[in-house]
Amino acid sequence: MALGGNVMPQRREFVGLAAAAGLAPLLPRAAFALDYPTKPVHVLITTAPGGSSDITTRLVTTVLSDRLGQPFIIDNRPGAGGNIATELVLRAPVDGYTLLAMTKGNLVVNMLYDNLPFDMARDFEPVAGVGNGPLVMLVNPSVPTKTLPEFIAWAKANPGKINYGSAGNATDPHMAGELFKKLAGVEMTHVPYRGGALALTDLLGGGLQLMFSNLPAADYVASGKLRALAVTTAKRSPQFADLPAVAEVLPGYEIGVWYAFVARKGAPAEIIDKLNKAATDALREKSVVDGLAVLTAAPMPMTPAELAGLFASETEKWGGLIKSAGIKAG
Repeated sequence: MALGGNVMPQRREFVGLAAAAGLAPLLPRAAFALDYPTKPVHVLITTAPGGSSDITTRLVTTVLSDRLGQPFIIDNRPGAGGNIATELVLRAPVDGYTLLAMTKGNLVVNMLYDNLPFDMARDFEPVAGVGNGPLVMLVNPSVPTKTLPEFIAWAKANPGKINYGSAGNATDPHMAGELFKKLAGVEMTHVPYRGGALALTDLLGGGLQLMFSNLPAADYVASGKLRALAVTTAKRSPQFADLPAVAEVLPGYEIGVWYAFVARKGAPAEIIDKLNKAATDALREKSVVDGLAVLTAAPMPMTPAELAGLFASETEKWGGLIKSAGIKAG
């Protein structure tokens, strides 16, 4: 009797402990998300310091640090079309403390390589939109053209003699150049760099003839060190009202630049929601709005669902160009 009397309480206690153990992972997760962040958040950038993605990320994360009370540490990892930074985020814990500052280039790279250890749609979670805007078609003053039609005519008369730079393979400036080549019917050589700032330096020095850029270049244009021919959005940009859109000469030409944050798939939904709301609030700050304007960009607040829709539409559009133009990873 004594033995039987001891077994039942022990069994009940075991069942109770097992149930509590089953709930344990859930309770800390909710509290963990509520208190987030309790330590520094790392944000990886796919390009070198000084590029547009670097600048926009720092604008927003500075405000996020103030609002959320923890440092947002920037880690620039350029190279391999953004794959180095992306893989580092993929290997980080699924806790919302490591983010990737991504652009269209991350989606494009995903379509260029067959054996990547990741898939942007499968392995990453949209967090928040940051900004969007046009690229400006810039040429070195040594190029003997002052209008877009003149440039196209000159390019056709000098096939293969034009070098255009970008922040790397699959980046927005690269895709802008490839779309231009296709629609204008011209031959140009793509020269990838480890960041947009490096390409702009070579454009100023005459090592490049052309660049599609959203880096601050107004002073260079005003001083005659560079010449602006057009913007890449479907219509003229308010920031460059005197510049035509490339589409006015090449119907169907359109490419915009956008920036966003993503996390590893499986990051707690509560943390994704908290980051999205904080980033959306940050985009209302004057320092962020003004800083984006310098890059000819505007705030792009988006919910994770809206961001997922953008990723899907961009993947469809640029996947077609990659196939038709035969764009390769190297």
